[in-house]
Amino acid sequence: MNPARRTTAAAATAVVLATAGGLLTATAAPASAATTCTSPVFKRQFFANTTFSGTPKKTDCDSAIDQNWGTGAPASGLPTNYFGVRWTVTRDFGSGGPFTLSASGLDGIRVYLDGTRKIDLWKNTSTTVSKTVNLTIPSGTHTLRVDYVNWTGSAKVKFGYVPRTSATVDTVKPLAPTGASVSYDTATGKATIRWAKNKEMDLAGYRVFRRLKGASFGSTPLATTTATTYTDTALPVSGDTYYYEVRAYDKAGNVSSGTADLAVTTVDRSAPALPTGLSTASEAEGLRVGWSAVEGAASYQVYRAASADGAYNRLGTTSGLSYLDASAVEDTTYYYRVTALDAAGNESPWSAAVTGKRRDLTPPSAVTGVTVTPTEYGFEVRWDANPTADLASYAVRRGELWGDEEEQVCSLYPGFHVSADTTSYAYTTLPDGEESCFIVDAIDDAGNSSFQWTGEAQIVTATEFDTTPSVATPEGSPLTLTATGAEGDEGNLLEWHGLGESAPEQAGGFRIYRWNPATSAYEKIAAPASGAVQYFDTGARRGTTSYYWVTAVADDGTESLPAGDWAVTAPAG
Repeated sequence: MNPARRTTAAAATAVVLATAGGLLTATAAPASAATTCTSPVFKRQFFANTTFSGTPKKTDCDSAIDQNWGTGAPASGLPTNYFGVRWTVTRDFGSGGPFTLSASGLDGIRVYLDGTRKIDLWKNTSTTVSKTVNLTIPSGTHTLRVDYVNWTGSAKVKFGYVPRTSATVDTVKPLAPTGASVSYDTATGKATIRWAKNKEMDLAGYRVFRRLKGASFGSTPLATTTATTYTDTALPVSGDTYYYEVRAYDKAGNVSSGTADLAVTTVDRSAPALPTGLSTASEAEGLRVGWSAVEGAASYQVYRAASADGAYNRLGTTSGLSYLDASAVEDTTYYYRVTALDAAGNESPWSAAVTGKRRDLTPPSAVTGVTVTPTEYGFEVRWDANPTADLASYAVRRGELWGDEEEQVCSLYPGFHVSADTTSYAYTTLPDGEESCFIVDAIDDAGNSSFQWTGEAQIVTATEFDTTPSVATPEGSPLTLTATGAEGDEGNLLEWHGLGESAPEQAGGFRIYRWNPATSAYEKIAAPASGAVQYFDTGARRGTTSYYWVTAVADDGTESLPAGDWAVTAPAG
């Protein structure tokens, strides 16, 4: 009950009114000033009559209509009977909906909505009268007015209006929240959404939704709150654009439409995925590292270490899918890792390591000091030791001279390989007086050839000795002789065929002859028995060319025509 009190100029100038939400303060004003009450507080006027005519005796603010004055006067200067009190309030009902109006009192009470009477209990009574009305209030702003009169006797009055919140009765959804805005803190990555308090009297709260650009709002809200602000602390910092909307819901479960989308473009602190599929390939200019594309990557950074567990140092950055490490040393193993960077500079974790070695493409220096000396077995080739650190071998190559005297070309045969710690080679060939050309090529442990890379080498020419016998081998022998130079200490191997074991031409065996240049004759050195097919000449001197005949001997001692061949042996050691 809120009885009115008389105030004077000397009295306090503030009247404190209790409300459901706290304390309302109405400032007393001079009689000449109009009284203003903030909705939803009622403006209350006291009249000294029951017709509400003339100037009110008093005007103040009343947060609730629930007074019992008994038989006394409701305010100073008013009679105890035949007085009237009028309450008015204009407020925003939001989306409106079903409401219940309840009134009771001694004596008369009338309730109006926008000037239309909804409750009429207008009579002098000695008992309390009451009435409840259910009605639908349209959305928007409306005015309630309550008129009360006391004719005689006790005076009391009570009025209230409340929304009906049953889901079977209230099917009116709230209005969408207004004044929605969003702010974004780039330092913390948090977004704060704010909106104005909804006018619904049966409001239960708000639901906040978030969606990624290009997606739709889901059915599950990001948050539910009764406040008018919400801070999203879990917003991804991925550089993407997100949208928020706020929806109001009432106690009956009706949900409003959403606010206009509120856009936030986040800072990008999300790193792309790490690169995969790393590979290495040796090229002429360096060692190339490659990898597969990473979605969202704007560039890649390449790191290198000298060992699997060593420190990785950044080599460089590229927007492509490979990087050429021109600083890689040939024939050295390196370890590489790659990271992906997005447009915001976020760097992925390191990729798995990949190893690579730049192939040695640097040829040895050219061989110098080459000399060629004709010998009885062919040629003695010598050269200076090559200073190349990774030298693996030498290739001694002989060739034929093509062209005239003014311009000749050395057409080379494949050649023979000798170890890197050797500087000479006994080149065996039939010394028959031909002119030959020679080169010595240096080859490193990567297979690089000085001559193949540069096309240049020291060419030395030399003419063979002519050691061929002055006696020619006749044609028509029934035998075929093959002579092979000695390998080790077993001597030159002579093998023949052409006559069977029962052939009369070899009944007496065979005879083997070797050319003696000192006597200019073939001299017999052996007489294998019948049926023999080979002979080892251990008496042949090393480092020379030996020429042979073989004949078949009949029973009567007659020899067949000789078959001839030759064998070259290099010097021992």
